[in-house]
Amino acid sequence: MYAVGGNEDAAALMGAPVARTKITVYVLSGLCAGLAGALNAAWLVSGVTILGSGMELEAISAVVIGGTLLTGGFGFISGSLVGVLLLKVIQNVINQIGSLDSAYQQVVSGAFLAVVVIAQTWLGRRRRVL
Repeated sequence: MYAVGGNEDAAALMGAPVARTKITVYVLSGLCAGLAGALNAAWLVSGVTILGSGMELEAISAVVIGGTLLTGGFGFISGSLVGVLLLKVIQNVINQIGSLDSAYQQVVSGAFLAVVVIAQTWLGRRRRVL
């Protein structure tokens, strides 16, 4: 998956089954989403179609904070886990202080994401120069 995600052409030239890998990843992703929906429906005893709506920024933020570049490349599950934990600690601190409205949590998370992306961009440019 790293090879196909990093550069499909290079993976194909190495002999990796690009099409089969992509299909397998999409099928596994769909199975996980279906399982999550079934478990959620069993837990709530109803089908809620808007559950999790708007959490895309939070998921992307956690992965980027964990070290995965937005411009491509690779990341690690452990880094994404650290990103999730760090983001949730920040949100928990905001809740404990209690002075910010819940809508501002997303603003703070977005600002933190912007700082991380700017830092990653700056460090990436600095590495290319050195």
